[in-house]
Amino acid sequence: MKGSKTIMDEQIYDSDNTYKNPSQEIPVYTPPTPKKREKKNRFGLRICALALVFALLGGALGAGGVIWYEGSRGQTGTVGKNETAMLQGIREKSVLNTVTVDSGKEMTAAEVYAANVNSTVGITTSITTNYWGFQTTSAAAGSGFILTEDGYILTNYHVVENSSSITVAMYNGDTYDATLIGYDESNDVAVLKVDAQGLSPVVVGDSDNLNVGDSVVAIGNPLGELTFSLTAGLVSAKDREITLSNSLTMDLIQTDCAINSGNSGGALFNLYGEVIGITNAKYSSSSSSSASIDNIGFAIPINHVLPIVKSIIEKGYISKPYVGISVSDVNQQSQLYGIPAGAAVQSVSDDSPAAKAGLQAGDVITSVNGTEITGSSDLVDLVSASAIGDTLTMTVYRQGSTMELTVTVGEQVQSALANEQTQQAASDSQSDGRNGYPFGGRR
Repeated sequence: MKGSKTIMDEQIYDSDNTYKNPSQEIPVYTPPTPKKREKKNRFGLRICALALVFALLGGALGAGGVIWYEGSRGQTGTVGKNETAMLQGIREKSVLNTVTVDSGKEMTAAEVYAANVNSTVGITTSITTNYWGFQTTSAAAGSGFILTEDGYILTNYHVVENSSSITVAMYNGDTYDATLIGYDESNDVAVLKVDAQGLSPVVVGDSDNLNVGDSVVAIGNPLGELTFSLTAGLVSAKDREITLSNSLTMDLIQTDCAINSGNSGGALFNLYGEVIGITNAKYSSSSSSSASIDNIGFAIPINHVLPIVKSIIEKGYISKPYVGISVSDVNQQSQLYGIPAGAAVQSVSDDSPAAKAGLQAGDVITSVNGTEITGSSDLVDLVSASAIGDTLTMTVYRQGSTMELTVTVGEQVQSALANEQTQQAASDSQSDGRNGYPFGGRR
């Protein structure tokens, strides 16, 4: 039976080991010049894997010997029937030079990591919850990245939601208590501040320049304990409209880059070393009987939230473009009666820019500045991308006639800490049911 699908975090482990039993005479072999780094602990990991297989296959092996080697190893020797030989490699570890981000130069994934790992952070929060008069404290973890040298940090709002304390851990081992400066729940972003100077900020890129198929890497803290891990993948889709498990709908970057519990709030980089997204979700089946879903992760395009983040840091409040209307899609039945597709105006706020321009409830907006509007989301995206003071020329259908109205985009001011986080009294209600994950990210 297929289960419904929701956006949430998921942990999946998989392994695939190959074992060979070559002839007893080991030929002389001269290895080629190595091109890839060899991690020091690789040899130990292979030993552990082989020990498991030997135990499972011991009866079938009998008295014959088992030889383990890789084609790139440069050792020779002869083994008797009752002997087991393991050949150790002699390659030296590659040296990775630290590089700085140059927007005009593409880097390898290893270089992106070296250039940015000191700009990424681990975030741990404490959440105090009232259960019928009893207080409990749980921990949750996520990721983030440094925006400025003087300690502003960006993460997801759901990572720090309802937190009573926030701790930030740097790559060098330093930890800081963090203050929540501001957040926008509708865009799932939060700005933190730590008391530090001389930090290494990221370089912010342009997410609009992404193409499907571009390589990307994520640096974060999967499971809350695998700190500063890098995963790599491709951009699978752009502007994917996704409804999250909290019913929030967002247009996100889809990627096959591994994103797991604890990665929330971390940076998604292009191969120029620039942040182009904030990892925040992945697809997962809600039913254990459903097929496994892998490599479908999502990130918030940095361009979508950068104006909000700048407003929080520079002004201390959230400044958003505003025209003062609520809109919906024109349904198919209405289109059968000759009403065009577009954004149907449901209401107009008094004394708003839209009211001053002459917009009325019942109008259908079909284009703005020459750009076709086929539904409400088109209009919302266009207004959201506008600057305060911009002029929008709207083509409007009204009762069989078409006209043009000019709307000047206004400013909507919202407290950066609107709906300031408080815990409900135990006598009012039970816990809201949110869970803290000691070794994972917040959902």
